Amino acid sequence: MDKIFALSNFLILPFWVLMIFLPRWNWTRRIISSPLIVVPPAILYGLLVEPRFFEIMPVVLQPTLIGVAELLGSEVGAVIGWAHFLAFDLFVGRWIYLDSREKNISAWLMAPILFFTLMLGPLGFLSYLLLREIYLRFGSAEKVVE
Repeated sequence: MDKIFALSNFLILPFWVLMIFLPRWNWTRRIISSPLIVVPPAILYGLLVEPRFFEIMPVVLQPTLIGVAELLGSEVGAVIGWAHFLAFDLFVGRWIYLDSREKNISAWLMAPILFFTLMLGPLGFLSYLLLREIYLRFGSAEKVVE
């Protein structure tokens, strides 16, 4: 499980590097525009869940704190949870990147938000929604910075 955990990060890191450090590069937009970038971590998640499907389903169909804690409290459960985070955080980060490019929000403003999304998914997402709302109300990201 240690190797799978370590290698799982390499499924998503190239995409985050492109979005954060090379947001205006033509290839970044072309690559990130494809929803297929989320497929590798989703496949990893599926491969990890499939042999434990009948163990996992009762816990997610009728979740209890103890049941979820037991499920996630093992190495296998932690790697499954991590793969889940990687896939969904990348999906959300992809949407944030594409939406911010469409709205022409400064890449300088977006870099920390995308990093925050990578590290703490939902908080990065909320940060982007706040910035997006300010941007939409005031008309440009440049006004937000001033």
